[in-house]
Amino acid sequence: MPTLHPRHAARYRDIARLLVKYGRSDLVKEAGLGDMADFSEAGEVPPKAEELTDDLERMGPTYIKLAQLLSTRADLIPPPYAQALSRLQDAVEPFGFEEVERIVTEELGVRLSRAFASFEAQPLASASLGQVHRATLRDGREVVVKVQRPGIKERIAEDMEALAELAEFADKHTEAGRRYGFGELLEQFRRSLNGELDYRHEAANLTTLGKIVARYDALVIPEPVDDFTSARVLTMDYIRGGKVTDLGPLIRMELDGRRLAEQLFQAYLDQILVEGFFHADPHPGNVLLTDDNRLALVDLGMVAHVPSMMRKQLVKLLLAISDGNGKAAADVAIALGRPLEDFESAAFCASASDLVERSQGVSLRELDAGSMVMELMRISGDHDLRLPPELSMLGKALLNLDQVARQLDPDFEPSEAIRRHAGSIMESQMRTSSGSAFTALLEARDFVEQLPGRVNKVMDAMAEGTFHLEVHAFDEAELMRGFQKLANRVTMGLVVAALIVGAAMLIQVETTSKLWGYPTLAIVCFLTAAAFALLLLISILRADRKVNRQIRNKRL
Repeated sequence: MPTLHPRHAARYRDIARLLVKYGRSDLVKEAGLGDMADFSEAGEVPPKAEELTDDLERMGPTYIKLAQLLSTRADLIPPPYAQALSRLQDAVEPFGFEEVERIVTEELGVRLSRAFASFEAQPLASASLGQVHRATLRDGREVVVKVQRPGIKERIAEDMEALAELAEFADKHTEAGRRYGFGELLEQFRRSLNGELDYRHEAANLTTLGKIVARYDALVIPEPVDDFTSARVLTMDYIRGGKVTDLGPLIRMELDGRRLAEQLFQAYLDQILVEGFFHADPHPGNVLLTDDNRLALVDLGMVAHVPSMMRKQLVKLLLAISDGNGKAAADVAIALGRPLEDFESAAFCASASDLVERSQGVSLRELDAGSMVMELMRISGDHDLRLPPELSMLGKALLNLDQVARQLDPDFEPSEAIRRHAGSIMESQMRTSSGSAFTALLEARDFVEQLPGRVNKVMDAMAEGTFHLEVHAFDEAELMRGFQKLANRVTMGLVVAALIVGAAMLIQVETTSKLWGYPTLAIVCFLTAAAFALLLLISILRADRKVNRQIRNKRL
């Protein structure tokens, strides 16, 4: 059992009460947290999903971010709770401008008045990790400055320690922990949160994503200002616009919503399936409609990386879901996942196939791949198949994209868009990158350079009688008989060739012994070679006929 530190007592109490309230009192008692939880307030009636959202929001920034991650894990929590957590608003009271000025000065090493021509004291938005202020650089460039909330790293570090101890216990002593791996989930959460706490990572994400979507004229990514960016301060372009969710009827009429939705969806398919780097939180609040009718993607603190091999499997999965091919989707999920001890392949394939194939009767407008991926995650958890966390982030991203696309074009069909772009995605994956081609050339050069030396070693070993060939086969005796037959045929072939060559040389020799006008010895060699050749041909034909007969019998 993990050691409970007294300095974490308040956090243990909050977590224990939360678990008791939402149906995990067994975990609380087994973990030794029963004395810290107030069981009298738990009540008998299960609370509504919205109450969980409110409780997590009151517990602070770590739990707000954890709730956002849990909203992507349909295998861990029921759909109503996932939906409620996904609507959690990460908005808190702003901290004072004096703190903002102090942090910016410390991080940038220059006074606020010297770095900026103007800096608004009232923030544009305030979240659990930081807040955003509008400003203008000395050269007139309009920017926004994100400033990290003071003391937030220390508070999150303490919260993570308490959560790590409970996750360790759950993985070792509870069935749910063994099935879902809370330690792995928490480690994923830790990496994501550490990335969000270092604004230099977000600046790099902005640059990377800007390059990926550069070919889409309807999309824009704010550029960071490197000289005014540090671990706790991020300065980037100010983009004029409003949330996609705030579009009025008049704006919709003047807007080419289909073009915007198509480019947005295609750009995300490129990010996920081709580049392996995507904005993991494209909810409607993070997608802005600019004044020049383009879409701006903001808040890139949360991104996901997809390995190359996984990208290839994800293409197959999305195509299988879009085509309603349940068996193919189940096979890809098994290839992607890690089966646990109690995993039953047949039961999972039946459930997954039923889920996907039921979608065949649904219209394209009602079907979205994001929901299907999230439901597939839930089924996998029920059948002891642990799918990679990147898949849940993919499902959540597609789900958010569907909402944004429908805001822009109510008739947009995500599954049809996947099928339309499948060809270009597969073509991009088949193209060899310059780095891969260069690596292949280096390996080919090494092979050519080392080949003579390796051949010499083999020949030396054969000459010295130390050459060994190890063969692992199902029937080694039969394999050796095959080698013996092959050797006999090769030997007979060599003898026939030698007789023919010898006869050709003897035919030039003058002799008194003639047969059919040619030297007798030469004719004898020719006839012997012909006889051996005929015997060899008959042997080969008989052996081939026997093998063909055995193959036919096996098929029958």
